[in-house]
Amino acid sequence: MYHFKLLRGIVTDLRNAISFSTILPFGPAKPVSDGDVARAGWALPMAGLLVGITGAAVYWIAREVGLTSGPAAMLALAATVLLTGAMHEDGFADTADGFGGGRTRERKLEIMRDSRIGTYGACALIGSLTLRWSALEAIG
Repeated sequence: MYHFKLLRGIVTDLRNAISFSTILPFGPAKPVSDGDVARAGWALPMAGLLVGITGAAVYWIAREVGLTSGPAAMLALAATVLLTGAMHEDGFADTADGFGGGRTRERKLEIMRDSRIGTYGACALIGSLTLRWSALEAIG
């Protein structure tokens, strides 16, 4: 009985991690609390592995159908951004806007909570996406 409960907990944690980290509907039917996500923290690298494997598969398929490494890298990058719902990009842009535009702690947090993207966020996203694209393209 203990092993079944342990296995169910592992599966629940994996489902919560994938549901939290991606747009895939793997989560449970009931709402997930902060404690559930915290408990599933060990499984977040597994969700990241799923995202990475998806990007690698898209890159491989693109190369197999004859695309050069540049477009293949862009498709792989787009696949990972879409799969995660651009969650990392949104957080990165918010952080860049907050630290770039705010002088006080309160102002930085206010800027980060604003749903609009600012100049610092846009520049940070362009830099991040370009760096990731060029790294993927280089493996070509």
